[in-house]
Amino acid sequence: MLGSGILTVMLTWWRGREVLSRELRTSGVPLDQFLDSLFRNPPPRVPGTAVFLTRVPNAVPHALMHNPYHNNVLHERVVFLTVKIKDVAWVPFEERVSIEPLGHGCLRLTLYFGFMNQPDVSHALAELCKEQGLEFNMMQTSFFLSRETVVPVMSKESGMSHWRERLFAVTARNAGSKEQYYNIPAKRVVELGTQIEI
Repeated sequence: MLGSGILTVMLTWWRGREVLSRELRTSGVPLDQFLDSLFRNPPPRVPGTAVFLTRVPNAVPHALMHNPYHNNVLHERVVFLTVKIKDVAWVPFEERVSIEPLGHGCLRLTLYFGFMNQPDVSHALAELCKEQGLEFNMMQTSFFLSRETVVPVMSKESGMSHWRERLFAVTARNAGSKEQYYNIPAKRVVELGTQIEI
């Protein structure tokens, strides 16, 4: 019974993450369109670097959607950071960083790790990006994270029963913090909340 319970929680977590990722992809605003619109009448720029963590590289992070409305400013350099765990044990240091300029001081940064690697974002930004000509002063870098609150709405489209949706919502609320998992300095993190319906 204990094994069945653990297996149920694990399968629910796996399926719930799949549904959540799909929802973020389908409901997200395309990043290129958003940047074009934003820079037609750009907000004031402030010194420093803003790093927006996003799991969908081509969509606008929820934290960025809300940040200009709350703060009415944009940092001089804006980085859209995606961390990908590959289906290999180890990714060599020289293959862990991909940088794509987007214009207007914005760029898309993808970090690759193997499933046996520790996904250390701080080390990758400070050391690995520097080797590719992209330097970060961590004392002038702010990390904007989206805190997603999962709201079960008993939708047939999710492919999950209502009790499994509720179980996933509970486990998602109790999941560990992103800053600890990715080794992001907690004092440099700004979290903006959003609700995701599944």
